[in-house]
Amino acid sequence: MKKLYTLEDVSRLIEQGRLLSLAGDERILSKLPKGQWVAGSTPYFMDEQQGKFEQDAIYVDDFSDFAEEHKVIVYTPETIASITKDRFDNGFTFLVIPAFSRIHSDYALHAGDFENIYDNPVLGWVSGIDLDSDDKPTVYNGVTGESSSDFAIALHIQIPDGKMAQLEILNIHSQDPCSPVIEFEKDSFSARECLIDGKRQNFAQYISENDIDTKLPITCSYSGAVINVCVKEVNTESGLVDFYAPVFEGRQYKFATPMANYAEEFSRQLPGKGSNMAFSCNCILNFLYGELEGKKAGFPGPITFGEIGYRLLNQTMTYLEIVDID
Repeated sequence: MKKLYTLEDVSRLIEQGRLLSLAGDERILSKLPKGQWVAGSTPYFMDEQQGKFEQDAIYVDDFSDFAEEHKVIVYTPETIASITKDRFDNGFTFLVIPAFSRIHSDYALHAGDFENIYDNPVLGWVSGIDLDSDDKPTVYNGVTGESSSDFAIALHIQIPDGKMAQLEILNIHSQDPCSPVIEFEKDSFSARECLIDGKRQNFAQYISENDIDTKLPITCSYSGAVINVCVKEVNTESGLVDFYAPVFEGRQYKFATPMANYAEEFSRQLPGKGSNMAFSCNCILNFLYGELEGKKAGFPGPITFGEIGYRLLNQTMTYLEIVDID
């Protein structure tokens, strides 16, 4: 089960006691009955055929068939660091965070320092809005019926012995070998000055003067894995560059390699979709910059305002498989 459903169909699944992760417009999610579900707001999706904008349907991921136990926990900025202590020994944590909230920034800045963060998969997404609206990104605790633009909601799941939760991250961007090395002097969602090939410069001015395409992320290698940081705004008057994810002191960044066609690049790099797929999501920036509405690119799932693969990710597709242990 993995597709868009009507409100009535999702309500029936909830009443049947299914354990669900849901994504949809806040106006339709708010009509759902209480039950064993968590959700986040977004009206953007990749279904089996194409990317689409949809406000009258709900995307469903059903975790029931492999969940032996589960617990739903609300986290605030003061409690989010305990998320790794609440999980099961064999399983995964599914986390939904509202975009542009304090807990969004706190998680992005500090998740890498959480105790044993990499021992079991922590995955999920950042909820968003219709970009042409004044809505607020929202998350939902289906157990209590609460919703919020301030707290995060986590679904901790235990899976059977003999099974393993395997988190995969697909980043179609790579580091441009011709890019200068960019270094920042503090952990932050914004920057004015930075070191570019060792020379201190204003980053906004550098981007403007060199006609840098800000639809491409800046990238950093974490033990060989390329992690993106996407540019939100470049203000040449104030000299400030804002990002959708934080940059970190002590890391070396490079601009990403330009690409000709997003959809084709996804198709080229996408692994085969197996029967073990439990969840996937893709970034709103891929959706927008790649003009993916009406195009098939990546696995089906919600289009999100950030992805969680242990840390906060940008311009990335993440997916979870439940596999047999050999």
